[in-house]
Amino acid sequence: MANHMQFGFQDASSPIMEELMKFHDHALMTALAICSLVLYLLTAMLTEKLSSNTVNAQEIELVWTILPAAVLIMLALPSLQILYMMDEINEPDLTLKAIGHQWYWSYEYTDFKDLLFDSYMTPTADLPLGHFRLLEVDHRVVVPMESPVRVIVTADDVLHSWAVPSLGVKTDAIPGRLNQTSFTVSRPGVFYGQCSEICGANHSFMPIVVESVPLANFESWSSLMSS
Repeated sequence: MANHMQFGFQDASSPIMEELMKFHDHALMTALAICSLVLYLLTAMLTEKLSSNTVNAQEIELVWTILPAAVLIMLALPSLQILYMMDEINEPDLTLKAIGHQWYWSYEYTDFKDLLFDSYMTPTADLPLGHFRLLEVDHRVVVPMESPVRVIVTADDVLHSWAVPSLGVKTDAIPGRLNQTSFTVSRPGVFYGQCSEICGANHSFMPIVVESVPLANFESWSSLMSS
């Protein structure tokens, strides 16, 4: 859960988010190296007298042509790897359908017969002590930890976006179209997200709450919800 003094990402709770944070650090260090090199060259040009050999050197032209290409390759290869990892969905243990409405979410567990519900934001007046205002819902999405989960995302009216930052998930919900994403929660806990596409007057009031529990607890919950 993010706080008001936090400058970095939320703690990663899925393998994909861990890879995204590693790539962020990798890209940031590359940008820092580039800025340091450019600053050094600018300082050297302003403080030192350049000779004609330096200005006309073909070696320098070769370096400043090859170096940017090498930097782009260093950024492109891990980026493409993560993109393919995010698109790859191999035999999920659970399929969840998320439908965006103005302004709430509906969920269907397609592997179960009658397991579906609407998820509304909990009003501030009804909020239990210790829960987060504007982020808590009346029905959480419960998933088993360490199990691949496929999420099929669509919308019933306007554009929405199903996003949970700590899981590295953000998928647009488009009316008449099915988008899919997947995640594997690596630890038990409660993870918060929000609609990330401006969808009307109450866009800020349709949160997403994913609760990760052990498999035995999930089976008990699913049996209770289906009955």
